[in-house]
Amino acid sequence: MNGLVGAIFVGVTSFVATNIDDIVVLMVFFAQLNAKFRRRHVILGQYLGFCALLLASLPGYLSGLVISKSWLGLLGFLPITIGVSQLIQCSEDEPSIQDVSPEMNDLVGTTSVWSRLKTLLNPQTYTVAAVTIANGGDNIGIYVPLFANSSLPQLAVILGVFFLLVGVWCFVAERLARQKAIARRLTQYSHRIVPFVFVALGIYVLVESQTYQLLPFG
Repeated sequence: MNGLVGAIFVGVTSFVATNIDDIVVLMVFFAQLNAKFRRRHVILGQYLGFCALLLASLPGYLSGLVISKSWLGLLGFLPITIGVSQLIQCSEDEPSIQDVSPEMNDLVGTTSVWSRLKTLLNPQTYTVAAVTIANGGDNIGIYVPLFANSSLPQLAVILGVFFLLVGVWCFVAERLARQKAIARRLTQYSHRIVPFVFVALGIYVLVESQTYQLLPFG
């Protein structure tokens, strides 16, 4: 899949796959809105945290300027590994919305980490940003190989899609916060589907970068 249309598809697919769990996290935040914790704090914090994840992933694109694309394609094994490990974990655990909410409530209000953050930064916005970053390990693992194998126009399209979908994610999470039954179904089935998407993205990177040419029979 080539060109900007392919970049849009890859951007949407990779964002959805890496941020399904953020829907649940955002729902918890939106459910806790009050006079001091406003909607704007959640949205701004989500964008801030997501920007930090993108900055951590951009060295992948910079490395693509000096390293052969076919060699960078080997990074495609990273999302494949993540996907396979999640498949194994999925067979052992069945996460649910009830499992996530108490943990997130602890993150927002009681742990010493957030207590320290409150002394340095705005606790509303930066707590959301910090949780987004802490929840984004898979994002970096997927974005680095995608960025490394993208041209500058493709990277611009992918980033544009990402920033647009962050807003969509906030909108959807706010609506789902009022529909916990739907959110529970989303959480249950997403953990079964997302690993396959990660594997598919890894295969896409391997094929798009023509890494198969490195093989003896390539």
